[in-house]
Amino acid sequence: MTNPAEAAALSLGLRPTMLTHRPAGSVAEAAEAQGVEIRDLVKTLVVRRADDDYVFVLVPGDRSISWPKLRALLGVNRLSMPDAATAKAATGYERGTITPFGSARPWPVIADSRTRGRTINLGAGVRGVGLQLPADEAVTALGGTFADVTDEVG
Repeated sequence: MTNPAEAAALSLGLRPTMLTHRPAGSVAEAAEAQGVEIRDLVKTLVVRRADDDYVFVLVPGDRSISWPKLRALLGVNRLSMPDAATAKAATGYERGTITPFGSARPWPVIADSRTRGRTINLGAGVRGVGLQLPADEAVTALGGTFADVTDEVG
């Protein structure tokens, strides 16, 4: 039985591997639970550009958004992270499960350039489930772009 994220990926011609895993309290725990390197566990962050205008940013687990880089790329002076209720309204997904696949609206996708050429694990819209697929195929299918939009954590 497929979930909306898997169904959306399949409808785009992708063949993700579906992973189930135990609940995790951190990115490191989630990577361990899924048997991947932290950098391949990719967080889908929803960033607000303006009222009712969002973008998905795919961020490797060992990195964080570089706000100056992202603002420059998008040509805006201000960006923000919506609260949990607003993120759910914009995507249809709870925080911690957000994925661009099967989102309530097809927001633009920007993947950090460090994901290029790698197999990544993304949220699948429900807790304890992930989508594993090649980043290049996923970003292309989503009409997204790669860019240097992150910094090292710490």
